[in-house]
This record gives sequence, structure tokens and C-alpha cells, in this order.
Amino acid sequence: MTHSEHRPPIWVGHVVLRVDDVEASKAFFVKLGMREVEPDASVGILELRGGTHLVILPTEQPVAQNTQASFDLMVEDIEATRVSYLEIGVDPSPMKTSDVHTSFEIREPGGHLITVNSTHVSDQPV
Repeated sequence: MTHSEHRPPIWVGHVVLRVDDVEASKAFFVKLGMREVEPDASVGILELRGGTHLVILPTEQPVAQNTQASFDLMVEDIEATRVSYLEIGVDPSPMKTSDVHTSFEIREPGGHLITVNSTHVSDQPV
């Protein structure tokens, strides 16, 4: 097999989010569909597609409102995802379209804004 027939050999392992209420942020991301890996109350470890983990750590310094998270999320069906977020009580922003993505933003309980993007994954295994 050629390299193009295999998944890439590396991926992002962990992204970190520091919040003042780990439990509230952890519950929010589980509601979005992330899988809880470690039910330890002092930190949140949530699994995303592809094996990446979101690590939610406590901080004593609250995040300033409208602080952009250091990561974004990508979904298969942006329209259906936005509708499902509305149905579960998440308040997504209106959709925006750029040359690369259609996207919207959500705010997690710790105050971070998170961009949710339409997919642009190749047709190769990932």
C-alpha cells in the first residue's frame, strides 16, 4: 500500500482549556458529544474523534468574556449540528461563510468562544 492509502501517522494528542468551573465545562462538552475518559472531578479529560483529548484544567483566574479558545471544532454536517445545539440549549451564533469553512461560535461555561467549522477533511482515511 502507498502512504496515501493509510491514515496519517500523527495527530493532535491533547488540547487544553483552563476554566474556573471544571465540572460545568466538562458537562457542557459531554452534552456536545465528547466522550468522558476520566471521571475525576478535579480535571476533565474528554475524547474527540480521532483520539484527540480535550483536557479541562482548573484556574483561579476567570477568562475574560469573548476570549477565543486556542482550538476550534470541526463537524460533518454544520447545519444539523447547529440545529442540534439549539435543541440542547446551546446558543450558537449565526452562521458565517468563508472561502474555507461555514462556521458558527458557541460559548462554553468558562467564557471561551469556540468556533465550530464545517469539515474539509480529504477523502483519504483519517
